Amino acid sequence: MDSKGYGPVGGQGLMAFVHRYHEYEAQKETTHEFIKDLLLYAEGIESHYLQENHRLRKALDDARLDLDGSTKFRKDLEQRLRDMETRLGFVPDRNPYIQVLIDGDGLFFKEQYIKQGVEGGRKAAEDLRKAIVDKFSYSKETAVEISVKVVANVPGLSKAMKRDGCVETETILYAFISGFNQGKASFDFVDVGHGKERTDAKILECTRFHLRNFNCKQVLLGISHDAGYASFLGDIVHNDDTKQRITILEGSPTVPDIVATGISIVSFKNIFRSEKLRFKSPSLSTLSTPRVPSNGASYAAITQVKGADPPPKITLPIPLKTATPAGSSKPPTKPPTPVWNPGPRGLDPPIQVNIAVLERMKKRKDQDKLCNNHFLRGPCTKGDECTFEHNYKPSKEEKNVIALFARLNPCTKGQDCDVDNCIYGHHCPSVVNGTCTHPHCKFHVDEHPPGTKFKHPRHSDW
Repeated sequence: MDSKGYGPVGGQGLMAFVHRYHEYEAQKETTHEFIKDLLLYAEGIESHYLQENHRLRKALDDARLDLDGSTKFRKDLEQRLRDMETRLGFVPDRNPYIQVLIDGDGLFFKEQYIKQGVEGGRKAAEDLRKAIVDKFSYSKETAVEISVKVVANVPGLSKAMKRDGCVETETILYAFISGFNQGKASFDFVDVGHGKERTDAKILECTRFHLRNFNCKQVLLGISHDAGYASFLGDIVHNDDTKQRITILEGSPTVPDIVATGISIVSFKNIFRSEKLRFKSPSLSTLSTPRVPSNGASYAAITQVKGADPPPKITLPIPLKTATPAGSSKPPTKPPTPVWNPGPRGLDPPIQVNIAVLERMKKRKDQDKLCNNHFLRGPCTKGDECTFEHNYKPSKEEKNVIALFARLNPCTKGQDCDVDNCIYGHHCPSVVNGTCTHPHCKFHVDEHPPGTKFKHPRHSDW
C-alpha cells in the first residue's frame, strides 16, 4: 500500500492533513448552502402552485355553478318563450288589421263620391276597403280588418270644395261624411276643427300607437301633400321592419321630402283626387285687389341689402319709388293697382324686418335653427322630438325674422286657407321685378304672378 510519503520518512507531517481537512470543511459548507437554497426554492415553487391550483379549482367550481344556473335559467326562458309563442301565435292570425290614417285637409276623395252625398260616402268606404285588401293581401285563411280614420277641418274643407267647384253646396260634404261613417264600423271621418296642428298631432299620435301594436300589419298614411310630415317619418323609420310596415297613400304627387325617406308609395287614382283644390273664378278682374304692387321686395332681395348704423328696417312688399329732383314740389304718385290677385285670401300682409337681425339669424344652422311653430304659434306639438331650438327668448325683431322664414314655406291650403293668423305663405314672397329670386322656391308656378321668370332652375311642380 502506497503511503504517499506520509510519515517521518516522506516529509509530510500532520499539518498536511490539517490543510486537507480545512479544504474538506469549506467544500462541505458550500454543499450545505446549495442544498438548503435548493430546498427553499422548491418549497416556494410548491407553495405558489398549490395556491394557484386552489384558485383555479375554486374558479372551476364557481364556473360550474354559474353554468348550471345559466343552463337552468335558459331552459326556463325557452319554456316560457314556447308557452308565450303558443299563446300569442294565434293572436296575429285571429285579429290582424291594416290602419289607414288620412289627412283629409290634403287628400281628397273624388267628387263623384262626394256629390252623391250619403250614398257616395258608403260607396267610397266600400271601394277603399276593397282596394286596400287587393293591394295588401296576406294569408287567405285569415281575414284582415281594415280600419280607416280621416282627420280634417270639415268646415274649412267644405268651403274649399265649394270654391273649387267640386260641390255646389257645403252641406253635401257633411252628407258624404255621414255615409262614409255608416259604410263600415271601423271607418271614421273625424272633424278636428280649425288649426293644422290639430290634424298633424292626431295623425302622428295614431301612427305611433299602431306601430307599437304587433297585430297592425300595415299603416297607410294619406299625407303625400305635406312636407311637414317628413321629419316625423325620418324619426320613426329607424329600421327596415318599421319601414316595411308604413306606406304613403298618394293623392296629389308626393312631395320630394317624403319621397326622400324611401317609404313605399301607393295610389288609388280611382278613389282619390290627384290634384289639389283650387279657387276657380271666371275672371281675375272681378276680384277685389289690395292696393299693394305686385313687384314688392323679396327675401332674396333683402339679404343683399347692407345694414347701416342704426340698422335699417324694411317692409315686405315695398312699393317702388320714383326718384324726383331735389327741391321738386311734384307730389308723390299713387302706387299702381296690381294686376294680379293670388286668390280669395289675397296677398299676405307685409313683414317688417331688421336687416342686421336677419343676417345674424340666417347664420343659425341645423338644430340651432329656431322652431317657427314654437315661437309663432307655440308651444310646438312635437315637444322633445322637434329637431329645432325651443329654449330661446327671441326679441320682437327676431320674431319678425322668424315670421319671414315661415312665410317662405307654402301653406298646404294655399288661397283656400281660412286661418287668420296662419304663419305660412299663400303666394311666393320672393318675386322682385317679375323674377322669382329664391334659389329653392317651394311655391307652385301659379302661386307667382303671371309671367314670372325664375332665376334658378325649378323642379317640376308636385
